[in-house]
Amino acid sequence: MSSGTTKIIHSKGPVIVVSGPPGSGKTTYAKRLSKDFGLEYYTTGQIFRELAKKLGYTLEEFSRLAEKDPKIDFLIDSTTLEYARKGGVVIDSHLAAWVLAGIADISILVKAHPLIRAQRIVSREQKDKWTTIRETFTRELSQYKRFREYYGFDLLDYSLFDIVVDTSVLGVDEVYHVIESFVRLKLKKLGFL
Repeated sequence: MSSGTTKIIHSKGPVIVVSGPPGSGKTTYAKRLSKDFGLEYYTTGQIFRELAKKLGYTLEEFSRLAEKDPKIDFLIDSTTLEYARKGGVVIDSHLAAWVLAGIADISILVKAHPLIRAQRIVSREQKDKWTTIRETFTRELSQYKRFREYYGFDLLDYSLFDIVVDTSVLGVDEVYHVIESFVRLKLKKLGFL
C-alpha cells in the first residue's frame, strides 16, 4: 500500500476518473486515491443527491425527472468538465469516464455482482432492503437510458477504461492495492510523478 501522499510534479496535475455502478466501491477507491496522491476529490453523485434534496425529490423521483429533462444531466456534466479541466482531481462518478473520454489521464472502472452491490448499499444506507434495492436499480437503469439517449454512450462498452476491476471477490485493501499500483505506474509513465 501507499505510504502517505505522493508528490505530483506536473503543474496541472492528473485527472483520474473512477467510474462504476452504485455499490461497486468507486467512492471508497476515489477518496483513497485522492488522499494518497494529494489530489482534489469531486463526486457527481453528491451533486445529484444535493440537487434532488434541494428541489424536494427522492432520488428515484429525480432520476425519472432527469429522464424527461436533459438539463439536469447537462448541468452536472458541465460542472464535472470544469473540474477536469483544472486538473489535479480524482472524479468519482458512475458516468464521468464517458463524459471525460479524451480528457481523463486515467479511467478506472470498478464493478461487482449486482447482489453484492445491493448488499453493500443496504448496509451503508441503513434503509429498508427492498426499497434500497428498487431505488438503486431504478436509478441505474435511468442513467443507462438517459446517457444512451442524450449522448449515444453505451455504458456496457468498457474499452475506454485503462483498468477494470471486479470488487466482488477481493477485499477492499486488496482491490485498492491493484488500483493504486496501476495508477502509480501510469502516472510515472505520463510524467506526473
